Amino acid sequence: MTRKLDGSKLVIATHNAGKLREISALLAPFGVDCVSAGELGLPEPEETGTTFVENALLKAHAAAKAAGLPALADDSGLSVTALGGRPGVYTADWAERQWFEGEPGRDWYMAMGKVEGLLSEQGPDVDRSCWFTSVLAIAWPEGDEAIYEGRVDGTFSWPPRGTMGFGYDPVFVPQGQNVSFAQLTVAEKQAMSHRADAFEKLVADQFGDAAHG
Repeated sequence: MTRKLDGSKLVIATHNAGKLREISALLAPFGVDCVSAGELGLPEPEETGTTFVENALLKAHAAAKAAGLPALADDSGLSVTALGGRPGVYTADWAERQWFEGEPGRDWYMAMGKVEGLLSEQGPDVDRSCWFTSVLAIAWPEGDEAIYEGRVDGTFSWPPRGTMGFGYDPVFVPQGQNVSFAQLTVAEKQAMSHRADAFEKLVADQFGDAAHG
C-alpha cells in the first residue's frame, strides 16, 4: 500500500523554473499547492546516484527532511541509442560549463551540440533514435517513499527548433510528430511527454477516484 498525499502543500525538489511550471500545472487539478526547493532556499543535494530512481529518491528525501513536508522530485534525462544510452543519468552534467567556458551554470545549447557532435562522428546514416525517461519520487519526512516511471520515444533532430520547453526539448522530435518538444504548447507536450506518462501513474495511485472525477 503506497502512502497517500493528504495535505495540500508539496515541495517540488527543483531549482529549475521550467520543471516547476510543468509539474505545478499537472498537479493543479488536484488542489496541490506546489512550492519549489529553490523558493524555500533549500540546497541542491549532490546527485550521486547512477540511476534515475536513485537520484529522484535522493532529491525527494533531502527536500522532505529539510522542509518537514512531503516532497516530489523528478529525475529525467535523454538517452540516445547510438551513444549507448548516454547522456542518460548525466543529462544535466553535459550542460555544465567547464572553467574555460565562461560563467558557471548550465548551457543547454552546448549540451545539445555535444550529442550532435558524437552522432555526426558516426556518419550520416547514424541511428538517431532516442528517448526521454522521467522518474518521479515522492518522499515523506518520516522516510516513506513512492516511485513512478515514464518514457517517451523519439528522434534526435538537428538543428534545434522552437523556443518552448527547456533542456533538450528543441532537438527531441517525439514519435509520430514532425515538430520538436520545444515547438509544442505546454498542453500539447503534456499530452505525450515522459513526465506526463509518469504523472498519469502517480495520479492514478495517489488521487485514485479524484483523477476520474
